[in-house]
Amino acid sequence: MLHYRADLRTLVYMAITTTLFVCQWVYGFHWLVYIIYLHLAIAVSVITHNHQHLNIWKWKPLNVATDWWLTVFYGVPIFTWIPTHNKNHHRYANRQGDTTATYRHTEENNLLSLLSYPSVSGRNQIVESIIPYMGNLRKNDKRTFYENWVQVVVLFSWIVGFLILDWQKALLFVVIPQQVSAFVVMLFNYIQHVGADEESKYNHSRNFLGVNLLYFNNGYHTAHHERACTHWSLTGKEHAKIAHLISPDLIEKSMWWFLIRTYLLAPFHSKFKPMNRRRIRLDKVTVKTEELVEA
Repeated sequence: MLHYRADLRTLVYMAITTTLFVCQWVYGFHWLVYIIYLHLAIAVSVITHNHQHLNIWKWKPLNVATDWWLTVFYGVPIFTWIPTHNKNHHRYANRQGDTTATYRHTEENNLLSLLSYPSVSGRNQIVESIIPYMGNLRKNDKRTFYENWVQVVVLFSWIVGFLILDWQKALLFVVIPQQVSAFVVMLFNYIQHVGADEESKYNHSRNFLGVNLLYFNNGYHTAHHERACTHWSLTGKEHAKIAHLISPDLIEKSMWWFLIRTYLLAPFHSKFKPMNRRRIRLDKVTVKTEELVEA
């Protein structure tokens, strides 16, 4: 029934996430369990991304049930990935027209721009991608339109139901993990593209090798953009084919070290600032334009 046997791992992650939710709801908070639970919440966002590129199951009813399962733990109806990510981000890859472009709010790359990006990008995605997408479905594909609304109803019922049962537990075990899941996946997109050259064939994305084991090869971002519908378990092989074409500064072993040096150390010493390939390209264009004007 699975498209790829590797998604047994996906199902194990989701089963553990669900089990930890039930255990915490019944037996209460434990800080170590909660840290693991939040890690799994982040993994859910990556699983959602993978599932929307290539459905886990060969049988649609199982995929629909999985849509609902992922939606309640991700905290956002997962159909939203289709207009914002599949149809938009993969078309433009941080170029003009990408509603998730990292430089729309500011060209700066600092802690403030990092932390504000999810809110700014989220609004842009709703207004420019999700609402027009649903409007188009309402006119041309009512079945999909109503299937998407079912995800909204399922999510709303899940949150409200648990808030009614116990609002404090619901905030701790439902709402906060959902927010972490949706927030962090946007941060992933930001650091994977900010400062890269969106006009380059292979240097449009930053790759984080250290996250691949925990997050389903999500770090192979250049390869993912090259072959978006390649199953996550195969992106390592695709990365190996093009790794020599990617600038070394865009292949990071540790995401944590990148975050520390870029957002905590760089403000105090310029040697920690990552190369900004977009700015270098724009500066070259500016110089050439000035030379033409002077000529």
